[in-house]
Amino acid sequence: MAMTWKPKYTITDKLLFTIREIGQAIGEIKSFHLSDKTLAKLEVRARALSTYASTSIEGNPLPLTDVKQLLKTSTTHIRDTEREVLNYNQALQGIYTAVKSSNFTLNIKVLEKVQKQVVDGLMDNPAHCGHLRQAPVIIRNPLKPDEIVFVPPDANEVKQLTSELMKFINSHVGKIDPIILAGLFHRQSVIIHPFIDGNGRTTRLLTTAILGKSGLDLFEIFSFENYYNQNITRYFKAVGLTGDYYDHKDNVDFTNWLEYFAEGILDELSRVRKTLPTIINSPRLEPHHQQILDYINENGSITQREYGEISSRSLAARKIDFEKLINFKLIKNKGTGRGTYYVPAEE
Repeated sequence: MAMTWKPKYTITDKLLFTIREIGQAIGEIKSFHLSDKTLAKLEVRARALSTYASTSIEGNPLPLTDVKQLLKTSTTHIRDTEREVLNYNQALQGIYTAVKSSNFTLNIKVLEKVQKQVVDGLMDNPAHCGHLRQAPVIIRNPLKPDEIVFVPPDANEVKQLTSELMKFINSHVGKIDPIILAGLFHRQSVIIHPFIDGNGRTTRLLTTAILGKSGLDLFEIFSFENYYNQNITRYFKAVGLTGDYYDHKDNVDFTNWLEYFAEGILDELSRVRKTLPTIINSPRLEPHHQQILDYINENGSITQREYGEISSRSLAARKIDFEKLINFKLIKNKGTGRGTYYVPAEE
């Protein structure tokens, strides 16, 4: 099949500057000479944050603390909101493993496999799981269901459009900057809308894979999904189209999206960079301080009452313990009065 997809974009000064800043941020993180243990810790954090953010973008109401707790426990009877989180996390783990072992290949079979993982147990019609769509779809305004926002390509063109996109990506690995390449894939995949459901989550997962496969160092320790989740309206406006696909298909310009996409990666790398001193140079802690951190690590948060149940220290001493960990920037408090609880500082 002849390759016909040729994306339109301009490498603006803004985009070039952001990509240069990304390279510097990665260099700064590498200068810490992170141990395998620290990298593993950062990866676990990024995976939890990506899982939370990507499912939150799609409307999942579970807060980050609940997502972290869910990922640490083995649950048998789960709700759909929890299944969506577990599905995404499992797919992301598979992406990390495949890319880091040089076993990731971008093709339609892999695309369908990832989508099947994402929607497993969440769709009424199994025929829509793990298969490119064979029916038309319409994107509606979630706040105004009667308002049509976008009409994607016809179902009979989905396979060809997806194949052309993947051929472009695969043939330009090492030739186009990883940020640009992953960004081009991300938006075009959203525009094609290859599945009945699970398009956004599947696209974001494969975008992560492309970043890693095309050579972006430390791709597994940050969550660009977190940046999108901070302003979902801006994300949807930047990544999508409005109207009918066939009115836009020959004139889609990716420039503004690429600037936004690169901006998100830089923001996330900067966030990770700021957390490193507390991770690497952890202050000397007493056993009871570590007890608090271990409890939060297992349960997502801790209250004064919960600390009292696992510790024999007085109320005054427990308050001092929390204040010390807050001063060390290891935890922060949320809520007020009796509703106060403590969570990791980076949350």
